[in-house]
Order: sequence, then structure tokens, then C-alpha cells
Amino acid sequence: MKKGLLFISIIGLSIATQSASALNVIQQAIPSSTTSDYAKTQYPIAFVHGMFGFERLGFESFGMDYFYQILPDLARHGATTFATQVSPVESSEIRGEQLIGQVEEIIAITGKPKVNLIGHSHAGSTIRYVEAIKPEYVASLTGVGATFRGSRIGDMTLENPVTNPISSIMVDHLVGPILTWASHNPYTTINMHRGLVSVSEAGSAEFNAKYPTPALASSCDQNGAYSNQGRYYYSWTGTAQVTNVLDVIDMAISTLAPIAYRNLDNDGVVPRCSTHFGKVIRDDYKLTHLDEINLVLGLRDVFAPDPVSLYRQHANRLKLQGL
Repeated sequence: MKKGLLFISIIGLSIATQSASALNVIQQAIPSSTTSDYAKTQYPIAFVHGMFGFERLGFESFGMDYFYQILPDLARHGATTFATQVSPVESSEIRGEQLIGQVEEIIAITGKPKVNLIGHSHAGSTIRYVEAIKPEYVASLTGVGATFRGSRIGDMTLENPVTNPISSIMVDHLVGPILTWASHNPYTTINMHRGLVSVSEAGSAEFNAKYPTPALASSCDQNGAYSNQGRYYYSWTGTAQVTNVLDVIDMAISTLAPIAYRNLDNDGVVPRCSTHFGKVIRDDYKLTHLDEINLVLGLRDVFAPDPVSLYRQHANRLKLQGL
């Protein structure tokens, strides 16, 4: 009996230890040396991945970051940067609640009362949720190729009686668990249906009605507010679908929006209109949806801007704003 209780206690302690370690999902970029203070913002910068995203796949010695090479570069230029890790496929609210906990951890680590949040793709509404629930935590919000008004890809998948159940089964039971395992966060929830609703145009409209913001104008032909009560809003996106034939993953993903919209006014996943938020820095970079985060492995068009430098410039923009 005692041996049985001891065994159960060991198993319980193991599970508790694993669960506790799973909560430690933020990663700070710490450079061996700094070259300048060009990107040294007043508040730390927290990066948030989009749907099917991750903080890092693999290990520090052998792996790939979602925001590829971006955080280390910012750190070398003086920024305090963190990569967060929320569920790769979930609702904006659930991802947002996960992110709030990580923002609180960043605040505790740095001693700073606020953070600058940068979200790619579905992370646009994820970071917006943080501001809606905990505005005191937010210095600025920046959306990159973000689904602020959704993507019709989500609506089309939900409406299709074949692709909807198949995608849910594949993602909930195969793709999602593989992603969370590879990114060392296997305890997070996965729900493809809720994720699709959140990135759909219909779901995004409901989210925006529930959590209104002056940064989103009544239409994307107008400009949203640049700031509100000391919080600042920025966005940018690309409008390319194919930039490098060697980047086969990017090429496959970037066919989705042209199929949904029957035009090329998008980054391959998200339409230009959907990404407009606050101060639109630029909405026509020669970048695909994955190019915007320097994936895969930095492959892009030879004449396209360097995504790493775009984030460095933005950090300087935040610095000059006093953020």
C-alpha cells in the first residue's frame, strides 16, 4: 500500500513539474553583446505568433524561431524582447487569456509596468484582447499581416461540409499536437473550429463589436486612431504571393487568399484591407504572409525589404515615441 502511494505521489509530482514547466513558455532574447541602443525601447517588446505558430520549434542549439532572426537582432540593438507562446489553434479569447499570463510574467521579470505587443496574423486579435481586458499592461499594439477584419479563408472552410470536419479532425488530433510537442508546450488546448471562427470575416466582425477599438475605422478606406489614452497603434503588411521559388512551404500557403478573393490584393493569406489598424506604416511590401516574419529561413525576393530591418526600424519608432 505504501509503495502504491509512493508511486502515485511520484507520478503526481512528475505531472505537476511538467505542467509547471509548460507554463514557462516565454523566451527572452539575450545577446552576447550589444552593438547600439537603436532599438532600446522604454518598455519590453513581446512578440506573438499567429495560427499554426510557435515560439520555437526544436531546441536553442538546433531549431527555428517563428520570428526568424528578428528577436536576436533587436536584442543586439538594445531592445528587451520576448517571444510568447500561445495555443497554435484556438479562439482569440483563449489565446488572449494565455497571453495575459505571459505578459504578467514579462512585467514581473523586467519590472516595467507595460509591454509593446507585436502580433502576426491571428495574433492581431489576440493582442487586441489583452488591451481590452488589461489596458494598463499595454504601451502599444502592432499588427503585422494581421487578421483584424478576418480572412475569407476561415469563412470558406467553415462553410464547406467536407473541408470543415476534415480540417478539425486533422488539426485537433494530429497537426496541433505535433506543433505543441515540437515547441515544448504539449499541455495547451487545440480547437480548429474555434480558431477558424476567430480568423473568419464573420467571427472577426463579432469580436470587433464585442471589443471595440478606435484603431479600427468603420471601413478600411479610412484611418483608425493612432493612439488612445496613451496607447499607440501600428500596422503593416505585404501584398505578394510568390517571392522565392525555393520557398515551397511559403508558395503553398500563399495560394489560399488568391483562391478565396480571386485577386492579388493580399499577402497570400490575409487581404490588405483586413490588416489596416491605427497608423498604417505601409500596406504593400513585396512580402508574403510568411516573409513578414522572415520565414521560411529568410527566403524572399531579392528586391524585397529585409523583414529583420523592418522590425528594427519599428523598435526605433517605438523608442522615439517614448514607448
